[in-house]
Order: sequence, then structure tokens, then C-alpha cells
Amino acid sequence: MKLHDLKSPEGSTHRKKIVGRGIAGKGGKTAGRGTKGQKARRQIRPGFEGGQLPLMQRIPKLKGFTNPFRVAYTPVNLDAIVALGLSEINPDVLVGHGLARKKDLVKVLGRGSVSSALNISAHGFSASAKAAIEEAGGTATFVDLPFSVRPPASGNQHQNR
Repeated sequence: MKLHDLKSPEGSTHRKKIVGRGIAGKGGKTAGRGTKGQKARRQIRPGFEGGQLPLMQRIPKLKGFTNPFRVAYTPVNLDAIVALGLSEINPDVLVGHGLARKKDLVKVLGRGSVSSALNISAHGFSASAKAAIEEAGGTATFVDLPFSVRPPASGNQHQNR
């Protein structure tokens, strides 16, 4: 069976009823709309509830919430670090070269390859980045996070980084 062989079962589809063609035709006069009232006289837009505050306005607009304790890292790939041409890298050096902003938590990711020994200090490392750095004879040192367990909740909880 192919797609062009598919057919609806006999009797499952019906022709649309034509209304409003005079009294002689079935469905004349009020044309199935009953008598009087707003629904008989003109079309009502979808979602209209007769002046009551519609459901779509009653329910909250924004879905979910923003976690105030989320820890967001600024990703820096190995190829960008190798392009700097330095052997000692820390978050301050990355800020100076425009790869991160002040007070950002830096995580080194593994895109790119390392040929020489690099001593990199950062707040986080991906497994592939740490393996590549140590394979080239360098060291991957974790910098202490500025909080012990998780950051305190900020005043503005909807602010994204």
C-alpha cells in the first residue's frame, strides 16, 4: 500500500451543511443559530466569554521560574586559550583579553588541541579539556568558587546571565 492508495472509509466524511438559503431549503430562517442573542446576530471571536475575564488572561503568562541558586559559567574553549600564546592562564588573564567578564565563573571546554604545556587555573573544566591539558604536560587547577555551597539568592530573581 502506498500513500496515494489511502482513502477514508465509506461514510466517514460528510458534505458541509449549507444553511441560510431561505425557508424552502432545510436550514433557512435562523440557520441553526436559534433565536435572538449575540450568537445569532454576529460572529464571536474564539475565547470570548461574554465579558468575563477570559481564561487566557486569568492564567499566568510566564511558565516555570528562574532558579535563584543557578551557577552559570562562562565557557572558554582550549583553542581560544592556545591562541593567546601564554603558558600561565587564570581568570584575570582571560578578563584582560576579553574572553570573560569580571566576576564571571570560567569553565574551560575541550574544543581545540593543546601542543605545549599550559598551566590553567579556572573555576571548572570539562573532562575532555582536563585530559587534553594534562596529556600535553600542563596542569589544570581549580580556583575556589566565591561561595561555599551555592550563591545567595539575589534580589532580582528574573535576571538572566
